[in-house]
Amino acid sequence: MDGEYASGGETRAAFLRTLPALKRDGSNVLVVGEDVTAVHEVACRQLCGCGDGNHDDGNESVTGRSRYRVLVTDRADRPSHDPAPDGTVRWIEYAPDADGEPSVDDTQYAGCSDRLEALGLEIIETIDELDAAADGLSPAELRVCIDSPMPLLRRYGAERVFRLLHMTTAAIEHVNGMGHVHLPLARTHETVALLEPLFDAVVELRERAGSYEQRWRLREQRTRTEWLSL
Repeated sequence: MDGEYASGGETRAAFLRTLPALKRDGSNVLVVGEDVTAVHEVACRQLCGCGDGNHDDGNESVTGRSRYRVLVTDRADRPSHDPAPDGTVRWIEYAPDADGEPSVDDTQYAGCSDRLEALGLEIIETIDELDAAADGLSPAELRVCIDSPMPLLRRYGAERVFRLLHMTTAAIEHVNGMGHVHLPLARTHETVALLEPLFDAVVELRERAGSYEQRWRLREQRTRTEWLSL
């Protein structure tokens, strides 16, 4: 047993049973793995629901409807996902200023003295706007990606970023959405251990012999899958 997480064949079945509940009830996932940028991008597409066809998540109310996505990033060159109908994708960029502060100059929160708080408010307001535009989001209809909080961790420290992520993950689950946060660090890094309690699962990524792989750790079930192909 690894860190008191059970593994083996039975856990794969438990994992497959848990996935529908994560979509139905709302969930947040921490995606980790260092020096595997390309693997993070593939995992992000999957978690954002790209290429789902009719978007059937086992919920009739979402079948055939457009996925709503919020992409929060400090990367101006971040790859975009599949083309989507107007109004269904929102980008929130927070490229740090020269002093390391996240810039929110183009938002209604530009006057907020605490720029980290302003970023959190903008994310929550965006989720609320999409919920209103959809006349109530169906389970798993909203996907939120945060890629990556590393500049914020360096500028503000883990405690304040923990509070920001606590606020945003709660907002995602409130509308039964699915959020994920990219952390390009090793699974054993102390920052991963600090942030992990905010998430329903931790997804560890790696590349082996040209293949992209993922391993899920489900916190509530205390189970860990084997390495699975992405």
